[in-house]
Amino acid sequence: MNKRIVSIIQVLAESEKEYTIRDLAGEYSCSERTIRNDLNSISDLLRENGLTELTLKHGGRIIRAEDFRRILPEVTGGDFYSYKLSVAERKKIASSMLVASSGFMTLSRIADTLFVSRATIIGDLDDIKQYVRENGLEVISHPSKGLRVEGAESVKRRFLLRIIRGESGDTSAAQQKIIDNQVSVQSGDPVVVRKIINELEHVHQSYLTDDAFREILTYLRIMIGRVEQGEYIEKVENLRDEKYIMAQDILRLIAQYCHIHVSEPEIRYLGGMLSTARFIRQKNYRPDAVRVQVITRHFAAAVSEELGVNLTDDYDFFESLSNHLESVLREDMPRYPMTPVIAEVLEEHPDVREATNEAVPILQQYMTRKLEEIEIGYICLHVCAALEKKRNREVAFHIVLACHSGIGTSHLLLERLKRNFNFRIVDIVSAHEAERIDPSQADFIISTVPLENCRLDHVVVSPLLSDEDFIRVGGKVEALRGSKNLPSRVGDETLTAKGLMDKLHPILERFGREQAQELEKQVRKKVREYFNQSAEAEAEIFAPALHHLLIPRYIQLDVECGDWREAVRRSAEPLLRDGYIEARYIDAMIENIEENGPYVVLCPGFAVPHEGMDQGSIKVGMNFIRLKTPVDFGEEEYDPVKYVCCLSPVDRKTHLKAFFNLVNMIQNDDFLEALDCASTPSEAAHLIEKYEYE
Repeated sequence: MNKRIVSIIQVLAESEKEYTIRDLAGEYSCSERTIRNDLNSISDLLRENGLTELTLKHGGRIIRAEDFRRILPEVTGGDFYSYKLSVAERKKIASSMLVASSGFMTLSRIADTLFVSRATIIGDLDDIKQYVRENGLEVISHPSKGLRVEGAESVKRRFLLRIIRGESGDTSAAQQKIIDNQVSVQSGDPVVVRKIINELEHVHQSYLTDDAFREILTYLRIMIGRVEQGEYIEKVENLRDEKYIMAQDILRLIAQYCHIHVSEPEIRYLGGMLSTARFIRQKNYRPDAVRVQVITRHFAAAVSEELGVNLTDDYDFFESLSNHLESVLREDMPRYPMTPVIAEVLEEHPDVREATNEAVPILQQYMTRKLEEIEIGYICLHVCAALEKKRNREVAFHIVLACHSGIGTSHLLLERLKRNFNFRIVDIVSAHEAERIDPSQADFIISTVPLENCRLDHVVVSPLLSDEDFIRVGGKVEALRGSKNLPSRVGDETLTAKGLMDKLHPILERFGREQAQELEKQVRKKVREYFNQSAEAEAEIFAPALHHLLIPRYIQLDVECGDWREAVRRSAEPLLRDGYIEARYIDAMIENIEENGPYVVLCPGFAVPHEGMDQGSIKVGMNFIRLKTPVDFGEEEYDPVKYVCCLSPVDRKTHLKAFFNLVNMIQNDDFLEALDCASTPSEAAHLIEKYEYE
């Protein structure tokens, strides 16, 4: 953007006069063709900022929309002509221009762009070269051609990504705006690229956090721009490839819709970025997923004990924390940006920080590196979000949902809120309707976009409700709870499914034990449906409950075993017989325990042996045995083991609800005592269903 374009924008924004192309050509002493090009550049800028483009009418009349003036702050604060750059700013922006260029760039061109003299750039040259060198690249000079940056394309892209994302740590908001306006390295329609990423998130059921989504979006637009310049990524070795297929699918669509050629190294490099990115949730299986889930349960129990608050019964906390810890337990540290939310959490919740630090050794014993402070901060964030959810479930504030992406997004957000807050959703509206909401209709609005001209307080969240979002919503609830104008509806009592079954159980018992079991099963199903809990058929298809897996056929009582190895084999035999696992899966489970220790012993007397899908697991299943004579697994604190439940996972998600319910139920002494007294597999199966439902 040059001085003339900025001036044209100011003239068109600040005057009501009707201008023609001829008027502007005369005023700026240039050709009408030059003015047309300037107007096209202005329209591009308007489109990039979500504003209405200029239109030309008969006679070259220039028509601006009502929102045209909103572009003014973007140019008056982001143009070198009206903004005096510091030495540090010149160094950073000139370096970015050089790295972004596919050829040589003259000192005069840099000087003209920055509105400084050529002598000034010559004086800055040593600093520019040093800055580029610190980022793994090298500036070379040619007497007649100018300057050029040499180095690996992957390093150049990382440099540009950091600059555009403002991750250098010393970038002011004004300077970042200048960089965005002047360092033009991104290409491709951002709406199209965003839709491609979003579509493939759903296809692969791997949902990026907001920050990771923005990083991948920015990188892809840099990649498109670089490929259009003829700059291709080099072959990069030692990249993680868990997300290779997802990267391949994304770039296949990018190539189709953005009309570029995508090479194999481009796929590998994007796959490496996705493999180290943070996900809110993902279905892709990793061989150590169940092991991480076991570690998560121990960690959650330790934190709960330190805080004096039971977080082990929160399934959402267990799921999100286990997803997060998968990245934490890697050998290479994932990239975690420091956010204001993290800093606030650590400052405002020293008890959580202390409890997390006390429990960190549980994680550290499975790691070859030391946990960094930023990683502990993110774990604290998960714990704080769980505490907010637990504290706010009894609050009955009235809420309006405002979404900008259609009814599907609204229902996704609604379901996540219902699972964690006792809100009464009084209305679901589109974002532009929010300004019409009567303040007496609700206590506040939860929106997926910032709202303008809204008379009611609102909290902005992502549709998938990250832990940062739960903190924000919880903060709003906390503020309302502490206000003098607390709504009278707070604390409304409602009957739960468990509460109703507790009331019905004594009545059902009068029919006799055998009849009561079948009758209770049918009543429980109807109560579950009434309270909108997962239906039997749906659970069997998508996420089976524990009692769907541990039916009488997969329960054996009073089994004789000589040692823990035989116990593992006997617990797996029915799954092998029915085609749930291959024979090698049993050997892999035993090798896993020999190599990693008896971590599969979850509590006194109870073990859950398992291995990964790549070791011969075919279908999700469980088989439970009760030993006639307990055996030692080598876990002194929890030996001897009397109960062994073999698990065959097919991914990191499908078994999770059943596994979560199992590890909670085996903490219940009454359940274990009842299980110990069961005389038949059918009786044991009924106990499992009964205690799981409760």
